[in-house]
Amino acid sequence: MNRKEFIRNTGLAAASVAVIPADSLFAGRNEIKIKTAIIGVGLRGQNHLDLLLRRSDVEVVAICDIDDRMLNRSKELIAKSGKKMPQIFTGDLYAWKKMLEIKELDAIIIATPWEWHKEMVIGSVEAGIKYVGTEVMLGITLQDHWDVVKAAEKYNAHVMMLENVCYRRDVMAVLNMVRQGMFGELVHLQGGYQHDLREVKFNNGITAYGEGCEFGDKGWSEARWRTHHSVHRNGDLYPTHGIGPIAHYININRGNRFVNLSSFSSKARGLHEHIVKECGPDHPNAKINFKLGDVVTTSIGCANGETILLQHDTNLPRPYSLGFRVQGTGGLWMDVAKGIHIEGKSKPHQWDEAKTWLEKYDHPLWARWSKEAQGSGHGGMDFYVIHSFIESVKRKTATAMDVYDAAAWSAITPLSELSIEKGNATVEFPDFTGGQWMYRKPVFALNDAY
Repeated sequence: MNRKEFIRNTGLAAASVAVIPADSLFAGRNEIKIKTAIIGVGLRGQNHLDLLLRRSDVEVVAICDIDDRMLNRSKELIAKSGKKMPQIFTGDLYAWKKMLEIKELDAIIIATPWEWHKEMVIGSVEAGIKYVGTEVMLGITLQDHWDVVKAAEKYNAHVMMLENVCYRRDVMAVLNMVRQGMFGELVHLQGGYQHDLREVKFNNGITAYGEGCEFGDKGWSEARWRTHHSVHRNGDLYPTHGIGPIAHYININRGNRFVNLSSFSSKARGLHEHIVKECGPDHPNAKINFKLGDVVTTSIGCANGETILLQHDTNLPRPYSLGFRVQGTGGLWMDVAKGIHIEGKSKPHQWDEAKTWLEKYDHPLWARWSKEAQGSGHGGMDFYVIHSFIESVKRKTATAMDVYDAAAWSAITPLSELSIEKGNATVEFPDFTGGQWMYRKPVFALNDAY
C-alpha cells in the first residue's frame, strides 16, 4: 500500500464505523479478547489500566514500568479486579522493548513522559503491533512527528493520540450543534491549556498534590520530568487539549488544514515567585532561569479561512479553564462565560445559559454510554477515549483520531518554539497528509457508534 492509499483508506475505514448501530457495539463481546499491553503505569497509566480491567473484551497481558511503587499499585488494581496477573517488565529504561516481543499483541497503550513517545510508538509498529494508543505529546521535535507518520504509513498501523478532552460532554454537545449548523459558518475559535500547575511542577511525590520547590529525580510525581520542559523550552508545551476539539469543529485534515502559525511568549515570573514564596530566596531552585513564558499565545490560520487562538498558561494563579470559544456567523459558545448566543433564538446582545443548550444537544454518544462512563476519571471522558480505541481494535478499523491528527495537534509545540525563537515569525504549517486532507471526510463522532 502506498502513502496516498494509506491516507485515503484510514479515512474510509473510520467512516465505515459510523454506520454500525450502537446496540451492536458489545455484541459478541465475550467472544472477543483484545490482547493489550501498557508501557508506563504511573498515575495516568493506572487510569487506563483500571478502564481496561473493567472490560470483558480486553485482556491486559503485560505492563511495563521502571518504578516499583507504581508497579505495586498496578498489581493491586489487577488483583482487586480478579483478572489474571499480566507479565511484568521492569529493570531498565528499555525493558519495554522486551515486552514488544510478545506474540499476537493486538494493541498497546503508551503513558510515559513525552520524550519517550516517538521511540515507543515507532518501536511498537515496527514490532508488528497495528494499534497504538499514546498519551500526548507525539514527539518533541518536528522531525519526530514526521518520523512517526512515516512509520505508521510504512507498517500500515493505526496511531491514536488519547486526547480525552475531545470526548468532554460539553465539547461533544457543541460538536453536535456545529454539525447541525447552529453556529452558522465557523469563523474564529479559541482554546488552550489554562491550568495552574505550580503544585504539579514542584510536587515532591510524597502527597498527590503538595506545594514545594523540588523537582528532578526526587519522588515519583510528574515533577520528575515535566518541570524540565519549563526550564529549557519556550512555546506552547501542551496544545492538544485545546486544539483537539477545535480541529474536529472545523474538520482539520478532512477538508481543511492548518496553514501557518505564529506565537508570542510573555516574560517568565510565576515559577520563580512560587519558589521564593514557598521556600525562600536562598533555595537552590530560586536561581533557575525558567525559559517558558508564563503565558504563550499562538495564532493559527486555516485553509478555509478560520482563525484560531491558543493559550498556554500554567505558571500563574488561575482557576482551571480550557478557554473554548466557537464563533460563527450564527452565534457563539464561550465556556469561560458559560454562555451561548444563537442569533434569532437568544435575546439580542444577551447570553443564554449554556447548560440549557448543551442539555438539549447532548451528543448521542454521551446519552448512550453515560452510565458506563461514571467514575472513569476526568468527568467520564476517559471512558470514551479508551472505548473508542478498543472498539477500533475489535473491528479492525481505523481509529476515529488518527496519526495525522496526532501529528498536526502535537506539532504546534515545536512550531511555536520556532516562531518565538525567530522573533514571533509566522511559520508554515506542514501538511502531514501530503495533500490528501482535501479528499478525506469527517468521521469523528458522526453518531453514537463510537
